[in-house]
Amino acid sequence: MKLPLLSVLASLWMIWAHPFFISLTEMRYNPNSKKMEVAQKIFWDDLEVSLGKEFGQSVDFLNPKDQAKLDQQLKAYLLRHNQLWVNGKPVALNYLGYEVEEDAAWFYLESAAADIPETVEVKTTILLGDFDGQQNIVHVYFQSKSPRSMLLGKGQEKGKVEF
Repeated sequence: MKLPLLSVLASLWMIWAHPFFISLTEMRYNPNSKKMEVAQKIFWDDLEVSLGKEFGQSVDFLNPKDQAKLDQQLKAYLLRHNQLWVNGKPVALNYLGYEVEEDAAWFYLESAAADIPETVEVKTTILLGDFDGQQNIVHVYFQSKSPRSMLLGKGQEKGKVEF
């Protein structure tokens, strides 16, 4: 299956109940702040499973008993399972928050200040330990409306794009 077809599928994933395991990450370099802005779309029911296993307790994403605790768990999970390098240098990520959109949620992160990217390397292990066939699509946008894309999964958790 070619990556452009996967992009179309990712765009349509909310139309049907999700019979497959996929996440979508979009990254953009903001020249004003000199930061990489990251938006990551994950099915919240899958994330409940991963958070429950990671933290040893059940998680109710939509109706948490303790919202602050859920936010802490989300931050820890996302920062543990996402890594970023710009021009070969590791760049720290900061968790900003999330918003729910039907069966999924968008999670927002941003990097510390980084140089103008010539290369962007991403490692994501989101949901990989909990779902066979989990695939993580990553689109990196820089100076173009068209992204450079990677399809990551178990055995290929890390990818690199060049500009």
